[in-house]
Amino acid sequence: MQDPELQARLLRVAETCRRHNIGQMQIAAAVGASQSQVSRIIGGRGQRLTRLTEEVCLYVERLASGGVTVDAVRQNDQLIESLRETWDGSSAHAHALSAVIRSLAALGAVRGQSPASSEDHS
Repeated sequence: MQDPELQARLLRVAETCRRHNIGQMQIAAAVGASQSQVSRIIGGRGQRLTRLTEEVCLYVERLASGGVTVDAVRQNDQLIESLRETWDGSSAHAHALSAVIRSLAALGAVRGQSPASSEDHS
């Protein structure tokens, strides 16, 4: 059985797609997945949260809100754990880490080559 929080999130994502005319092919191209994988995720047929499910949700949420929300950041365990492992707690280090993260935006141009495209995440 699917996690109730995940189920509610997927329902919101599906509704957001309808409201904002976000197509499955658009999502698939952005996250490096097939249209059928995106359809399965948005349709709530996935049984657990996978990296691909998270990428689809974040992509749709980001498009609808004009950017990544603070809640989305807080809910991303991988990102939070990476920060815990690397940040020394100082403001100088926070500034340096944020500069590194912002520099990664340049990789957006090669987004179609994301790790999601080469792994089965369902």
